[in-house]
Amino acid sequence: MSTHAQFQMLSRAAVPTQQFRSRPRSFSFSCNQPIRKASAKMVSAVASDADEIALLEKMLKLARERKEKETIPATPTSGEYDGKGFTIKTFNAISPVGLDKYPRGKYIVSGDDATLPDPPMGVMLRSHKLQLDDVPPTVRAIVRCGAGTNNIPVKEMTERGIPVFNTPGANANAVKELVICGLLLASRGIVEGNFHVNNVINKEESGDYDRISKRIETDKAMFGGQEIQGKTIGVIGLGAIGSRVVSAALGLGMKVIGYDPVLSLEAALQLPGDRMKRVTELDDLFAEADYITVHVPYIKGVTHHLINSEALAKCKPNVHLLNFARGEIIDGAAVKSGYDNGTLTGKYISDFSDPDLMGHPRHIVLPHLGASTEEAEENSAAMAAATMMDFLETGTIRNSVNFPTTILAPQKNSSGARLCIVNRNEPGALGEITTFLGSKGLNISQQINTSRGDIAYTVIDFTNQPEDAEALQVELAAACNFIISLRFLGMVFNDELGEPGTYFYVSWAQ
Repeated sequence: MSTHAQFQMLSRAAVPTQQFRSRPRSFSFSCNQPIRKASAKMVSAVASDADEIALLEKMLKLARERKEKETIPATPTSGEYDGKGFTIKTFNAISPVGLDKYPRGKYIVSGDDATLPDPPMGVMLRSHKLQLDDVPPTVRAIVRCGAGTNNIPVKEMTERGIPVFNTPGANANAVKELVICGLLLASRGIVEGNFHVNNVINKEESGDYDRISKRIETDKAMFGGQEIQGKTIGVIGLGAIGSRVVSAALGLGMKVIGYDPVLSLEAALQLPGDRMKRVTELDDLFAEADYITVHVPYIKGVTHHLINSEALAKCKPNVHLLNFARGEIIDGAAVKSGYDNGTLTGKYISDFSDPDLMGHPRHIVLPHLGASTEEAEENSAAMAAATMMDFLETGTIRNSVNFPTTILAPQKNSSGARLCIVNRNEPGALGEITTFLGSKGLNISQQINTSRGDIAYTVIDFTNQPEDAEALQVELAAACNFIISLRFLGMVFNDELGEPGTYFYVSWAQ
């Protein structure tokens, strides 16, 4: 199967802070000024200092009072929610910016099971390698603060009816900036030159400043490079990161060729139109590019070794490769073979190690820095929290890697129930479900049914509520054996049916 055909298989789915500045004061005066004026100025200055001290003391007192209030455990006040909350188990250190998105009281978030009042209903993580034992039957959803989900057993979670979410685009700017850094590292002898100064010149010249200065000038000829302006960069994958790389490269005066056979409409709108060239065959990109950067997910059998020996044979000999997506997308053995036989002379810049290129001078490896910025971690955590809350409170699915996008706006001023159903994607399933619900006197006001692969997901709103929601779930699961899980929402936080942790039925855990 051709690479293009493989790609077609993909589905895209307190006290206000104040600033104080003392006014400039001068205590010099000419001899013709009356002494009493000078004395008045000095008194004024002393008074001004006293005012500032008093003000600062007042601020310190207020700060202490505020701190004392913060250390007192919060107790619900009149009208504040004091019922059960959604429990979220975290792995890794999640940015407080994201954790603070969860309303206090309505959500209990902790990395320690012992501090959660009930088993976790959601899991939030970054790089933790999630094990099946980490996911009890109470878990409704898993969200990763980042784009990749290789550390999550997605297949098994799908079989359990658990949506896995990620945060695409939250770290896009951080990765884009690292790609630009990679372009410069490939074009100029920056890393090599720094190594030469620290490990050759400094040692050979025994720390002598004058001799080192001369060597730095004379040895610069060893690290000649090329400018990126006017060169052509091929961008494989034009999503959140790839589109930003395109714009940045154009801003640096580069020519851009893009390839993405499954480009979404939303992503297409982010591209600069006729300022770049889009191709429908990777071979066209390989033939023209001076630099190639990959921004596609790793999918075994589809993007595994997307750039291999066959692809490299179609590239320019001095092409530079940039990989800040996943290590397996580029075939390290093929790259090394090209280096060894002289058919490939460009550099390979990545933040992944490769077993075939360990220590090779043309393979510049960085720590996995793509999303390692304060801003990216904050953005990812905030987006992850919002995604989790939206799903737990309304059943909405956005940015899931294993479930279909499903959005059904809750009905305003409705006292009816909402039922979320996960089932195997089988013919006639929806009809059996609605027929059963109708036989129980439930009137459907709106619904949405979506599917992705072997999984179907249905959200149904009723004008009324079931008399016995728990019994109804058991009966429905027994009548429709293709159902994986059922969840009633009701009016979340406002009625019994909407109380977190209630009316969640999991067939596989019975």
